[in-house]
Amino acid sequence: MGQEISSEVFTDAERKEYAKRLQQETDLLLQQLADQHFANQSPVAGFEIEGWLVDQHYHPASCCDQLIEIMNEPLLTTELAQFNIELNAPPRKLEKNVLSLFKQDLRRLLEQTDKQAETLGCHLFLIGILPGATGKDFTPQNMTNAHRYRALNEQVLHSRGEKPLELNISGQEHLQLIHTSVMLESAATSFQIHLQVPPDTAHHYYNASILLSGPLLAMAGNSPFLLGHRLWEETRIPLFEQSVNSGKTQRQRVSFGSGFARQSISECFVENQQEYPVLLPMLSDQSAERFPHLRLQNGTIWRWNRPLIGFDENGKPHIRIEQRVLPSGPTVKDMLANAAFFYGLTEALAGQLNRGEITLPDFAVSKDNFYRAARYGLNTTQIWNAEQVEVRPLILNTLLPMAQKGLEAFQLDAEDINNYLGIIEARTRTGQTGASWQCQQLSRYNGDMKAMLNEYDQHQRSGQPVHTWPAVR
Repeated sequence: MGQEISSEVFTDAERKEYAKRLQQETDLLLQQLADQHFANQSPVAGFEIEGWLVDQHYHPASCCDQLIEIMNEPLLTTELAQFNIELNAPPRKLEKNVLSLFKQDLRRLLEQTDKQAETLGCHLFLIGILPGATGKDFTPQNMTNAHRYRALNEQVLHSRGEKPLELNISGQEHLQLIHTSVMLESAATSFQIHLQVPPDTAHHYYNASILLSGPLLAMAGNSPFLLGHRLWEETRIPLFEQSVNSGKTQRQRVSFGSGFARQSISECFVENQQEYPVLLPMLSDQSAERFPHLRLQNGTIWRWNRPLIGFDENGKPHIRIEQRVLPSGPTVKDMLANAAFFYGLTEALAGQLNRGEITLPDFAVSKDNFYRAARYGLNTTQIWNAEQVEVRPLILNTLLPMAQKGLEAFQLDAEDINNYLGIIEARTRTGQTGASWQCQQLSRYNGDMKAMLNEYDQHQRSGQPVHTWPAVR
C-alpha cells in the first residue's frame, strides 16, 4: 500500500529537515539490526493485487473512489488512477494449507469487489496492461484524489526540470510518445508478493529474489500490448521504468537495482539515503522508532525487488522482501502458483547462499536475465550457474525441484504444493502464458481487441489457469 501524505508542495527548509531525519532513522535502523531488535518470526506471506476497473467495452472506468466508499473494506485501497484498485490479502504464516486459505481470501475479496463494481456500471479485470486503454485515458483528470500521487507527479516533473516524459519501447513493434504526467504508470498493474524473513539472513533472501527474477518473469508474462502496439512479453517493465523517469542527472527511481546486498539488508536503506534525492519530503510526527521518513523514502524507490520495513501487532519491526516483477492475472490460481514458485525457490536459494553452497554471479548477469525474460518470455535463454540454458528446461529440470524442496521446508500441505507447482510445470511445458494467449487470440480475431478481451474475461471468471485456455495451434 502506498503511504498517504498531507501536502503537495514542499519548502527548502522541509527538504533539509527531512534529510536530517532520514539520516537519523537510517542510523537507528543500523543500530537496531545490530542489536537484534527486529522480529525474527518468519516466514509470513502476503500479496498485493493491482486491478483494472473497466466498462462493458473494456475501456478504463474511473470509479475507484466510489467503489471504495461503498465497500468500506480495509483490504482495498486506491492506486494512481481512478480506474485502478489495489486488493490486499491479509498476511498469513507460510505453513500447512496456507495456499488454500489464500485462495479463499482472494476469491472472496475479488467476488465482493466485482459485485459492488457492477452496481457502478463497471467490473474488475486482472491483466498486466489493459490493451483497450488509449492515450486519452492517462490524463491528470483521471488521477486519484490523493496528495501522494499528485505530489509524486509534481516532484518527478520538477526533478526533470519540467521536461515531459518520453516513452520509447522497441519490441515486436515500436512505440514512441511524449507524455506530460506520470499517469502512464497506471497502465501497469502488478501482483506483488511479500515474504517476511529473518533480519540476519534477509540479504540472502533479497539476493535470491533478484536471482530468480528472470525465470519467474519468463513463465508469467501477461502484458504484450500497450496503446495498440505489440511490444514485449511483459511490457510493464519498460513502461514503469520510463513513466517515472526522474531525469538523466539522478539515479533512476524504477530499476533492477544497483547490486546485491553483500553483508546486510541495511545496505539497501543506506543506498536510499545516500544515493537518492528526497522526492516527497513530508515531515512526520511519528517517533523515529517507526521509521516514517525512511519508509516513505523507500516507497519512492521502486526496485523490482525491494526490502520493506513493517511492524507486527506488538509494534516490533520486521523485514520483508517484496517481489514486484509479476503482472496482475490471468487468474487467482495462476497468481498463487507464481507465488508458490517464488516462495519455495527463494527459500531454497537463500539457504544455499547462507550455507555458502553457491556464490553470487556478476550482478549484470541477473540483470540481463531479467530484461531478456521481460522481452521474450519463455522463448529465451538464461545464464544459470555460469552456463547459458533455455529457460523452459531450466524451470522444469532445475528450479521446480528446488521450489518443491523449499515449500516442503515450510511444511506446506503436499496437495497444495503439487497443485500449484503443477500449474507452473504445465504452463512451462505448453508455453502458454497470458501474454502468448492474448497474442494468439488477437490474431484469431483479426485484430478485434474487444473480442479477445471478452474471451479473456470469460476464462478469467471461470478461474481455470491460463495454460488450460483454448489456444490457436
